[in-house]
Amino acid sequence: MTKIVFMGTPAFSAPILKMLADEGYDIVSVVTQPDRPVGRKKTLTPTPVKEQALELGLPVYQPEKLKDPEQAQKILDLKPDLIVTAAFGQILPTSVLEAPKLGAINVHASLLPEYRGGAPIHQAIIDGKKETGVTIMYMVDRLDAGDIISQKSVPIEETDHTGSMFEKLSAAGMELLKATLPSIIDGTNERIPQDEERVTFARNISREQERIDWNKSAREIYNQVRGLHPWPVAFTTLADANVKLWWTEIADSQKTGAPGEIIELTKDAIIVQTGEGALAIKELQPAGKKRMTAEDYLRGPKLQAGDRFE
Repeated sequence: MTKIVFMGTPAFSAPILKMLADEGYDIVSVVTQPDRPVGRKKTLTPTPVKEQALELGLPVYQPEKLKDPEQAQKILDLKPDLIVTAAFGQILPTSVLEAPKLGAINVHASLLPEYRGGAPIHQAIIDGKKETGVTIMYMVDRLDAGDIISQKSVPIEETDHTGSMFEKLSAAGMELLKATLPSIIDGTNERIPQDEERVTFARNISREQERIDWNKSAREIYNQVRGLHPWPVAFTTLADANVKLWWTEIADSQKTGAPGEIIELTKDAIIVQTGEGALAIKELQPAGKKRMTAEDYLRGPKLQAGDRFE
C-alpha cells in the first residue's frame, strides 16, 4: 500500500485529510504547524489539522522548522511513497521534496499559474475575480511553480468572501484530489508545465493591504472588505481611532462628498463617499469593542453626516 505523509494546517486542509483516511489510504504521519497561543488569554491551541488527525487516530508531527535537517530527517525516516500537502505553511527542503518515489504534491487554492503564494483566495476576491479554483500540482523548490496535474474551477459569487470561498475551495480540492490520486499512484496522470508568462503572485496579506483607501471606487473597497473577511479584516480610522469594517455594500445615494466623508446615515447603515460611488457600512468594530451592526453602533456615538473616515 502507498505510504502517504500528509502536511496541512488550517481548516481548509482538515476535510482533505479526512477524505484520505476515509478512502483507506495508508497515512503514516500527519505533519502540521506547532500549537500556537490564540486569543487575548493566549490559550495554546492545536491546528484544525491536528484536531482532525487525533480524531482519526493518526500520528502527528509538529516541526517548528523543516529546514532544520534533524526535523526533516523524521519525515525521511518514514520512507513515504508520496507527500500530500494542503496549506501547510512551511517551505519544504529539497531533501523532503525528493524523498518520495511518487513525489510531493500540493492542493493549491487557485488556478495556477495565477496567484502563486500564501493568500490566493484573499487576492482573487480583492481583485474582483468572478472565478478561481484549485490545482493539484507537483512541488518543486520554487514557490508553487511545479507541473500541474489537474484543476477544477469554482465561481466566486457577488456576496462570497474569503471565509465562504475557503469552504468551497476546500470541498473542491478534496473532490479533485480524490479523483486524481489513483492516476498519480499508478503513474498515468498528466504533467502540464506552467506558462511562466501568465504567472501572478498572491503574497501573504500585509498590514497596508488591510487599510482602506477611500479614494478607490466603492466596488474596489467592497471587494477589499470581503476579500479580508473574516480575517484579517479591513480597517479605517475615525477620529484617529482604528475601526474594522466587517461588511459593506455598494450604496445607491444621491448625495455626494469628499472621499471618506459620511454623506448619509440610515437606520442600519453608514453611507460613505468613495473615489467613485458610495459605500454602505453594515458591520463594524470600533477599537476596543466587539463587532456590531451599523444599526447598533448608531445607537451610541453621535455620528453625523460630514464626519470623515481616513
